Amino acid sequence: MENEEEVAAPVAVDQIAAAYIRLRDKRAEIKAKYEEEDALLEADMELLAQSMLEVCKQINADSIKTKAGTVIRSVKTRYWTNNWDSMYELIKEHNAFALLERRLHQTNMKLFLEENPDILPMGLNMDREFTVVVRRSK
Repeated sequence: MENEEEVAAPVAVDQIAAAYIRLRDKRAEIKAKYEEEDALLEADMELLAQSMLEVCKQINADSIKTKAGTVIRSVKTRYWTNNWDSMYELIKEHNAFALLERRLHQTNMKLFLEENPDILPMGLNMDREFTVVVRRSK
């Protein structure tokens, strides 16, 4: 961080920083435990889903009504590219900008504005807020 100086902090800030670090550590501990347990449940659910897909395949059904609920088999299709230059050309050539998601890459937008201070795209909104980072003392 620029101009970072160690300054003796008032006791209250020292206590607040210590409490912040304790809470951050506790959240990380809880999150890790949750993610571990959730991964096990997700794996079990995936096995059950595969079993249900196999049954649908065997009886050639797109849905099966049961007492517990209705099993619905559907097709999920995803698209991606490994050649962005070609994809951008296709999008430009066919004016198919709807193929892209509408969001800005935050870091690239920041760099663009820094490199082009006289250019401000119409409709660009920006929000700035102060944040705090607490680093653990060594």
